[in-house]
Amino acid sequence: MIVFPPLPLTRLYGHLLDRSGDGMTTDARNYDTVETLRDGGSIRIRAIRPADKERLLEHFHRLSQRSVYFRFFGAKKKLTDDEIKRFTEPDFVLHVGLVATLLEDGQEHIIGVGRYMVHPQGDPHRAEVAFAVADDHQGRGIGTVLLEHLVPLARANGITEFEADVLGENNQMLHVFGKSGFVVHRSVEAGVVHLSFPTEETDLYVETSEKRDRTAAAESIRKLLNPSSIAIVGASTHRGTVGNALVVNAKRCGFTGPICPVHPTAQSIEGLRTYPAVSAIGAPIDLAIIAVPAAAVEEVIKDCARSDVQSVVVISAGFAEVSADGRKQEATLAQLVRGAGMRMVGPNCMGLLNTAPEISLNATFAPTWPPAGNIGMLSQSGALGLAILDYVHTLNVGISTFVSVGNKADVSGNDLISYWAEDPRTKVIVLYLESFGNPRKFARIAPLVARQKPIVAVKSGRSAAGSRAASSHSAALASLDVAVDALFEQAGVIRTDTLDELFGVAALLATQPVPNGPRVGVVTNAGGPGILLADACEAHSLKLPELSESTLQALRSFLPPQAGLSNPIDMIASATPEQFERTIALVGGDPNVDAVVAIYIPLFLTQTEAIAKAIAAGAAQVPAEKPVLSVFISSKGAPPMLAGARGPLPAFAFPEEAAMALARAVRYGQWRQRPHGTVLKLERFSASAIRAVVDRLCQTDSAAQWLSHEDLSTILCAAGISVAALEQTSAAEASAVAERLGYPLVAKAVAPGLLHKSDVGGVILDLHSPEEVANAVSTLDERMKAIGSRLDEVVLERQVEPGIEALVGVTTDPTFGPLVVCGLGGIMVELLRDVSFRLTPVSDVDAAEMLDKLRSAKLLDGYRGKPAGDRAALIDVIMRVSALVEIVPELRELDLNPVMVLPPGKGAIVVDARMRIGRT
Repeated sequence: MIVFPPLPLTRLYGHLLDRSGDGMTTDARNYDTVETLRDGGSIRIRAIRPADKERLLEHFHRLSQRSVYFRFFGAKKKLTDDEIKRFTEPDFVLHVGLVATLLEDGQEHIIGVGRYMVHPQGDPHRAEVAFAVADDHQGRGIGTVLLEHLVPLARANGITEFEADVLGENNQMLHVFGKSGFVVHRSVEAGVVHLSFPTEETDLYVETSEKRDRTAAAESIRKLLNPSSIAIVGASTHRGTVGNALVVNAKRCGFTGPICPVHPTAQSIEGLRTYPAVSAIGAPIDLAIIAVPAAAVEEVIKDCARSDVQSVVVISAGFAEVSADGRKQEATLAQLVRGAGMRMVGPNCMGLLNTAPEISLNATFAPTWPPAGNIGMLSQSGALGLAILDYVHTLNVGISTFVSVGNKADVSGNDLISYWAEDPRTKVIVLYLESFGNPRKFARIAPLVARQKPIVAVKSGRSAAGSRAASSHSAALASLDVAVDALFEQAGVIRTDTLDELFGVAALLATQPVPNGPRVGVVTNAGGPGILLADACEAHSLKLPELSESTLQALRSFLPPQAGLSNPIDMIASATPEQFERTIALVGGDPNVDAVVAIYIPLFLTQTEAIAKAIAAGAAQVPAEKPVLSVFISSKGAPPMLAGARGPLPAFAFPEEAAMALARAVRYGQWRQRPHGTVLKLERFSASAIRAVVDRLCQTDSAAQWLSHEDLSTILCAAGISVAALEQTSAAEASAVAERLGYPLVAKAVAPGLLHKSDVGGVILDLHSPEEVANAVSTLDERMKAIGSRLDEVVLERQVEPGIEALVGVTTDPTFGPLVVCGLGGIMVELLRDVSFRLTPVSDVDAAEMLDKLRSAKLLDGYRGKPAGDRAALIDVIMRVSALVEIVPELRELDLNPVMVLPPGKGAIVVDARMRIGRT
């Protein structure tokens, strides 16, 4: 009988760990996190405690007779003392209880209970699961959320199957199980439905759970951005203050609901009646904007909770951004807000706005109100947010909604992306980021959204990137910025280097379709700018194709003989508006062209507006699936007439800017067209063998440790990665081991702190006899002494036939988690830094792209007469390393260097490897 030990809790939490962020602990007794429900409200999910006895009794007495009947299969007036003790004091192995709680009137109340229990005389791997949700909170998805959190806890404790008995008329609970994503088996007897399902996570379960999470987050943000009434706490009578600007802006921009300023003494502010506290308003408030000193924010939020406010925006600064005490205060605010079922933007932010005419909400202190449009925008910087809202006026585009997230104590970019994905007014998502709170969750959400709507981001902090001090090739090659690049590339996010580039790409995608290819047709009235654009296109991998003969003949019929028709189409300086219009229409209609760029240098001031109209008219005749860009090289920029039946056209000041924006849009289009890819998962038997080694080592020492060659070889072989036969032995036994392994052999030194063995002569090749092995051991001993070290043991390894040397490894970033790295070149990889990274899990498409990104990738295809390498085998190694990471969350660093890539069809073999694991 094969026994499969449970995986560690950190891995079994899976997507729940990623989804809930820092709030979740893997200690079941201290289990504590927050969840957003399908209606946008928030609840706290935590382990039940002995101190919950009174709360549990209160919860029971609030249940209707029908709910009690469904839970206990009969009438029940009270819980016995023994039941209360048993329910509130589980052992968190065979019996686990979770509660959903909500703050009401400043007190925590239980609104839902979920638990599983193993029957004392039953199968220790089967447990009964049951739920009870307060009547006034039923239908919100609380039962589903409790189930999602119980399942990984059960799995971690070796529970392989859940079962439940549900009365046939209890449709809500049957729905919870039926829509869970698990494979549920049913049987019916005497009106009772018996359900059972394995606790193993299925793809459908993960998909269902993550979809529920995204839907809930989107609904919570919808409420936040679409309030019917607002309160401004900290409103001021003094002009030029933040508190006054918030009132002025809300009123000036025409918020369609009641505006209630809160001030301790004033009777009115800006003609609006004031109130001393939110609780004194006496009417429902959907959104409270808070601009009071940091020390007063907590009491204001408590007042908002008592008043059933749905969301808050905390403008106030002085929290995590300034001190450790401020960080604690901020955590308290987040706990208060989510515990009361609210959402919070900030603190330390400039607010939010919604340009929808039916809302018209300006909850910022910015002096400008942007035009309405289709760009949803997040800014982590308040100061830059102010500049952004002003700059938008110059771009001929508009904003749907804008949120300055500040410290992101609650509402994050992941929540906003989930909302914008479903928002019909938002076509393009724009992000200015300074940090990531939960990049793993971003990596799951962003690709789904980017398949439908472009996400354009600028992430500051490139200058901070650099090689970290590390003990392996893989770690030395990594940096925070590398992780950001890997995340964005996998997720289909368009990364720009500057705000100017950010808005250039956003303006293009907000007004034009995503290009279907890289072929660009250029129309200009001056040769120089056309050449500049052609050069920029080539630098960004865009192509300027030859136009079809029919297009060229049509152009010759009305352009002067001096015009250049080789693309760029140079109509010369005398080009008329009519020639612009006809040329753009013809070039855009050419089957060899995917996008059109029209360049205009004003030579006659009186013609500028006419040319702008002509460009717009020509663009209207270009097929709708092809983007049209314009370049107006003038200090005055493009005139407002640059819009027609096609809508507004993006206008750039210089050709290079247009080429850059178009190139990024093209790469995004190519990403959208690529297949999703498949992620390799190791068989459970393989996972069990790997876990056996890791658990043995971590039970002995939980601190970070390097694996022996034997343990590492066992793990790699179990993962399906071919490793050269080897054995680590003492110097005295080396010759005997050599006879057992066979020849030819390689001898490698094992010495304290030795990493790069080849640098100190720690590797000797081509050993064909016991005598040569003995001599090699002596040589290695002398070389170790020469560098002030000692030869502890020797690794003897079967020598692998020559091939293309590659590196495959893993490094763990403290923010982003595990990163898989690959490169070609063996010992040259660190010198050349020709590597690529991806976050796990890595699909087959990701792995292939990792290789394609390498400058040295041509070596795999055979270069200058050299034999090609087995590309498919190297892709398989990358995918298996990624799968290994999913099995071993304790993995800190892994170096497979070199991996010898043999000729096509012969595979890839790991020649040398190092792996470090640790739980602390």
